Amino acid sequence: MLSRARWNPDDIRDDLQNFVAERLGGPDGVLIVDDTGFLKKGTVSAGVQRQYSGTAGRTENCQIGVFAAYASSRGRALVDRELYLPKSWTGDRDRCRAAKIPEDRDFATKGDLAKDMIQRALASPLPIAWVTADSAYGQEWRMLEEAGVGYVLAVPKSQHTLAGRIDFAIAQAPDDAWERHSCGNGAKGPRVYDWAATKLPSVPDFDGENPTHDRWVLDRRSLTRPQEIAYYLAYAPAGTAVAELVRVAGTRWATEECFQAAKNECGLDEYEVRRYPGWYRHITLAMLAHTFLAAMAAAAGTEKGAAETVPAPSRPSPWRKSGDSWQLTARRRLSADASNAH
Repeated sequence: MLSRARWNPDDIRDDLQNFVAERLGGPDGVLIVDDTGFLKKGTVSAGVQRQYSGTAGRTENCQIGVFAAYASSRGRALVDRELYLPKSWTGDRDRCRAAKIPEDRDFATKGDLAKDMIQRALASPLPIAWVTADSAYGQEWRMLEEAGVGYVLAVPKSQHTLAGRIDFAIAQAPDDAWERHSCGNGAKGPRVYDWAATKLPSVPDFDGENPTHDRWVLDRRSLTRPQEIAYYLAYAPAGTAVAELVRVAGTRWATEECFQAAKNECGLDEYEVRRYPGWYRHITLAMLAHTFLAAMAAAAGTEKGAAETVPAPSRPSPWRKSGDSWQLTARRRLSADASNAH
């Protein structure tokens, strides 16, 4: 089944996405990109090497899988997967042949793998209103804007916006810009944080005279450790409420719940295959089993969360209140290449 039988796991993945669209799809659907590590011994399993694993929280001998999950009010499930192959593998064709890695499989960053999965998902029947990801995958905003898909993407504190560095901008937010919201339920109850959200100036050369979407800076601050702030860029249909941006940001934890359930209940990480085709076959079947359980839970009407220090502001705050939302004023003249700083 995992080595000699003739079947294509990508065909099963496509069927799985159709099944998720039918059983779990909804107008509030969010596509989430994240990765997980699979601890391994030895050096022959496809893609294995000593590398950082977020699952272990340290550098380990492991394989890294990049995944896409889908979440809506009806449920959540894993819908795509790719095995990350470090350069130590793609640069050694004999090693690749021994692991049955296709000859045309070249090195691709985790971001490249995520981009491919996002494009496949957008072309699938999955009803996707939003995309979210952590800061490792937070640079795919241009593709999403061109597709007209909303996003809430985590970014590092050094991210530049039209109003300057994102951490400098948030450091100048007035106290009343912060609002307390829950971004969903966790194992210990609601995940409650203080959030500040402000719209960025539009770019007429790119957005036109009457843009249909707004760009936002969104910031999440810990209640118990207020020096810990996470940063997001968002792109949302005009009129979107801050609470909806917070909801989308909070769905990122759905991948962790999917990983935990799939590993504990469906054997996602309990495999002994070493070759590339076997990895895709085992992982896809485990995803399919998990999706079936998620669909059963949905049918039964049941549903089973980067800390940074903010430097002190050195200039007057560019934050301005406009109606019921905040607006960041640009620090420099907008130009045709302004999106490169977005």
